[in-house]
Amino acid sequence: MGCLQVFLAIIFPPLAVLDKGCGSITIVFILTCCGWVPGVIAALIILNKNESVNN
Repeated sequence: MGCLQVFLAIIFPPLAVLDKGCGSITIVFILTCCGWVPGVIAALIILNKNESVNN
């Protein structure tokens, strides 16, 4: 998880998970529309989850 992805997750969460697939983008976008905080949390979880799988 890079600094740019964390910054994007805080500013506009769907952009941070753009390279994680259509499902992740859709989930984060819906959560962001419901509220900014759930979108940020979901984006950070998705970014962290995929980071630990790749290691």
